[in-house]
Amino acid sequence: MTGPDMTEVIGRDDVLLLTLDTLRYDIAVEAAAAGRLPNLAAHLPGGQWQRRHAPGSFTYASHHAIFAGFLPTPAAPGPHPRLFAARFAGSETTADGTFVFDEPDLVTAFAARGYHTACVGGVGFFNKQGALGSVLPGLFTESHWEKEFSVASPTSFEAQVACAEQIVSALPEDQRLFLFVNASALHQPNWFHLPGATREAGDSRATHAAALEYIDRHVGRLFDVMRSRRRCFAIVCSDHGTAYGDDGYTGHRLGHESVWTVPYGHFFLEPPA
Repeated sequence: MTGPDMTEVIGRDDVLLLTLDTLRYDIAVEAAAAGRLPNLAAHLPGGQWQRRHAPGSFTYASHHAIFAGFLPTPAAPGPHPRLFAARFAGSETTADGTFVFDEPDLVTAFAARGYHTACVGGVGFFNKQGALGSVLPGLFTESHWEKEFSVASPTSFEAQVACAEQIVSALPEDQRLFLFVNASALHQPNWFHLPGATREAGDSRATHAAALEYIDRHVGRLFDVMRSRRRCFAIVCSDHGTAYGDDGYTGHRLGHESVWTVPYGHFFLEPPA
């Protein structure tokens, strides 16, 4: 398979999975090409996002698939070997370098191999305020959600990064970590990330882009803490996009190109010299 041999990565490196909830592919590409994402683009191979297809059209469905090993799929004819895969007969996307697990989900598989698993939630499916919002964070050994992490908070991502820093600082040096962060800033409402925008005018492609730039301003701190102890393998992707009036559609949980096409990147974060 092209890319890293995950059978070597798992057990050796820490792992970060950062989902930029609701991020559209076209806006991510435009922002990177315009030089508006200096921190993310510095790590993306060639400074560019990969074009991929989401495994679901909304957060809950997509993350269930991701945690089962079905990351967004390259948007080209396949089959495409996967980084992670649950063991099952007949899989056409399991290759020699795929990390294959017998557990029901990737989070449990990491825990079974000695990783501390931690979740920093964002959107409502991670808020632990009811049965539905407890399913996904319940997979992890440690999970966090605060009102400050939510879609309604203009400072959500920097608060999530501060939580991640606290998680890492509390771990023994030799304890490997699988950290999952669901960044909520791009999900509606996001109008408050664009100076001069108003609640009455609502969200738009421009406010969506401004929310991505906001994340980029703080993501360096997250990368730094995750590489502070050892090398970290990082996956940064969207779980689905969203429509802003495209062909008359608004929102997601629907089958439109703006929802199904997402940006993706993976790379190593090397520890300080």
